[in-house]
Amino acid sequence: MNETAELTIGELTEVADHHRAAELITRIWGSMLLEPGLIRTISHVGGYVAGAHAQGELVGIAVGFLAGDGHLHSHITGVLPGARGGTGYALKQHQRSWCRERGVPYISWTFDPLVSRNAYLNVHRLGARIAAYLPDFYGTMRDSINAGDASDRLYVVWEVERPRDPSGVADAAVLLGRDGLDPVRLAVQPGEHERLAVAMPKDVESLRLRAPDSARRWRAAVREALMTAADAGHEIVDVTRDGWYVLNREQQRE
Repeated sequence: MNETAELTIGELTEVADHHRAAELITRIWGSMLLEPGLIRTISHVGGYVAGAHAQGELVGIAVGFLAGDGHLHSHITGVLPGARGGTGYALKQHQRSWCRERGVPYISWTFDPLVSRNAYLNVHRLGARIAAYLPDFYGTMRDSINAGDASDRLYVVWEVERPRDPSGVADAAVLLGRDGLDPVRLAVQPGEHERLAVAMPKDVESLRLRAPDSARRWRAAVREALMTAADAGHEIVDVTRDGWYVLNREQQRE
């Protein structure tokens, strides 16, 4: 169990906890993405089910299961909006400790490439490596966060013992920029540059509500930019706090 002055992170092992976990997931996503019985089963057979409590209230949840090669796939991690600002990071660190104690070599998960705060946490703060871009990975989703949008995801791998060091943004050629609410594809050829920058929308969640057409343009533009850069031999090495992917040619890896 991990504790801070206001936050307690620990495994959830009791059936009542698993029902509360399912209720929290429904509050966060507006849909019952995981039923209590499934969470109960994952915990019972040795999977990872942990929660974050603040002043006795369950405010964060993480659920994962062991993959065929022995790594942990973290299927879902969520935090109530009012409890963000460190809770997600604390949950991932607990997850890492859980894996280290069991000899699990790495953790994988997916995230929406348009959500800049998640990208910054996963790549810059945790040091996870982007392994693949997965267009419309889950197909149609009906929860209140993802409904009406393609379910593109970035698939990440987080080494338990040696997270990746972030790289920084210096001297990057801008492949995709911003103009107000909209993305702007610049006349940059990825193959001609060692280092690239790709913008994300500043707040895609609010953009989906107030300008859904702009959000859809961002989806298509970021997909095209990141996949084109990958085809040219670049990989994501960092994410800035203000919402930019930084990419290097793959041969620059240490």
